[in-house]
Amino acid sequence: MKRFPWILTALAVPALALLLTLGTWQLQRLSWKTALIDAAGVAAAAPPAPLAEVLAAPAPEFRRVIVDCPGLAAAPTIGLRSIQDGTAGVRRQALCPLPGIPPILVDLGFVAQDAPPPPLAPPSPAPVRVEGVLRDGGRPGALTPPPADGLFYGRDVPAMASALGHTGPVQPLTLFATLSVRPDWPALQPSAPPPAFSNNHLGYALTWYGLALVLTGFYIALVRRRLKDRP
Repeated sequence: MKRFPWILTALAVPALALLLTLGTWQLQRLSWKTALIDAAGVAAAAPPAPLAEVLAAPAPEFRRVIVDCPGLAAAPTIGLRSIQDGTAGVRRQALCPLPGIPPILVDLGFVAQDAPPPPLAPPSPAPVRVEGVLRDGGRPGALTPPPADGLFYGRDVPAMASALGHTGPVQPLTLFATLSVRPDWPALQPSAPPPAFSNNHLGYALTWYGLALVLTGFYIALVRRRLKDRP
């Protein structure tokens, strides 16, 4: 007489529970990602709003904003290594002071590495109107080289603010200018990175549920085979 496969059952039940849990988690992630994509689309379609107003809102990322930055035309900048349309260059970063709250890093745009330097702008406290999009520019990875010769190889907002002479807190988001703040410098190409969302959670969920189904079928077939000859 063949015995009931208790050891197999003890292994199969937790494995099945894990597969079902992973599938359900991916469905939850699918719902969250879909809501995030919809929210980003709504935010991108909204008209530009004052920056301070948007920063005070619960979800400021992807919002279009406008802000007046004193002295931005002649403010110091640093470079972030980048490639745009196959051309190597840098994205110029500057700080925009904000009344009563920490300043925000402004990505002024991309400049090809062989582009002519900008014309000299006389120091002026006059405000410069910036229109752009708020984005979380990302974090430098573990393999990102450290800054060298005044150039960054990964977006590190606090470190960039420090390199620009700011020692206090800074806004965690970056304002990507979509209109040029230096019309006298045609090489400066303002742009904001498009939202890039990978939404493969449904496929992942189906994979985990499919594995759970295969495991269940394998377990049932093995148990039936074990018990087939049992009186």
